[in-house]
Amino acid sequence: MVRWAVPFAAFLGTAAALHAQPFVTLGPAGGIAIAGFVSGVIAWFTARRLALPLLIVALLYWSGVKSELDAGTLVANRDRAVEFVFGRPIEESERPRTRAQAEQIVSLALRREAELSVAAELSLAPGAPRPPEFAGLVERRAGALRDSISLSEWDRRVSAQAQRMERDRRGGFLPPTTDPKKIGLYLDALLETVAIAIWGTLLAVVLALPAALLGSIRSFEVLSTGATWPHRLLRRTGVFMTRRGFDACRGFNEFVLALIFVAILGLGPFAGVLALAVHTFGVLGKVFADAIETVRQGEIDGVTATGASSAQVLSYAVLPQIMPYVVSQSLLRFESNVRSASVLGLVGAGGIGYLIDAKMKSYQFQEVATMMILIIVVVTIIDFGCGRIMARFT
Repeated sequence: MVRWAVPFAAFLGTAAALHAQPFVTLGPAGGIAIAGFVSGVIAWFTARRLALPLLIVALLYWSGVKSELDAGTLVANRDRAVEFVFGRPIEESERPRTRAQAEQIVSLALRREAELSVAAELSLAPGAPRPPEFAGLVERRAGALRDSISLSEWDRRVSAQAQRMERDRRGGFLPPTTDPKKIGLYLDALLETVAIAIWGTLLAVVLALPAALLGSIRSFEVLSTGATWPHRLLRRTGVFMTRRGFDACRGFNEFVLALIFVAILGLGPFAGVLALAVHTFGVLGKVFADAIETVRQGEIDGVTATGASSAQVLSYAVLPQIMPYVVSQSLLRFESNVRSASVLGLVGAGGIGYLIDAKMKSYQFQEVATMMILIIVVVTIIDFGCGRIMARFT
């Protein structure tokens, strides 16, 4: 029992010592993490079965504190979440004020129409100086326009404007916008998003597959067959440098890369294509290289025994074994890139993200809901198509 008690005693002692020392302020999360690490190391020598659980518990506690995980916050903000999604109820006391504001907006619209009409009759260009009698003519024309509108038509316009204002004040994502013109605009931006994902993924696959041959010892041994130490050094150096190149490419999120390319190339979808291509190249290069490490040596030896060249061995013994995996991972990354491309527009890299950002900032959440639904539908269609393609390789 002593060997089981030692790690726990080390844990409590380390935590107490760190809490009592005045030199370094670690906070509870840092203290628990260090105490867990120390007790885990001690458990490795005294009670090895406790080593990994202690390290995991310490890591989870530390990461939970640093992430500010708090289930109570979710419960406390449940009403706010419901209001944010479904909107807040409009009080009856707000309706008269909303109606009055709607009447003012409709009246201003009539006055603007009168200004344009009078300016056209006087042949006045936009921004040109207005004659002294212009204001009076506008007032009379606005009055005439108001008199020409029936009470029922005036009430319809005011009511429609009041409903729009109430909908904006109510907020919420539901119900989504169903205006055909707006949906057409969103679909065009969404198709641009898909186009960005297509080219970003295609460029990455075309570059990652040959680069992966340099990132795997198995394929490098086919390209460089010598057994001397310079050949071994060349293979290990080539694999190491290639792998670090993959790490560098995928070390930055697509969003960060999009910021860089927008600064270099300017606004537009081409920056999004390059951002996705660089990041996806790093991801696919690694997974393709890992897949090459798992190929069966027997097939390589069989093709090599026929006197085939290195290129032929790679073409007939290595690539056929990993091709289903290449197709699967490429399609998976394409689906992921469609979702990633949908937010690159936030930094000006094209796609539907720009519209989402604009509508969110203007609190037009119903239109955002429509765009979100369209994205889900498109991703579902792409997933179905990718599944049919994969069925041909299995």
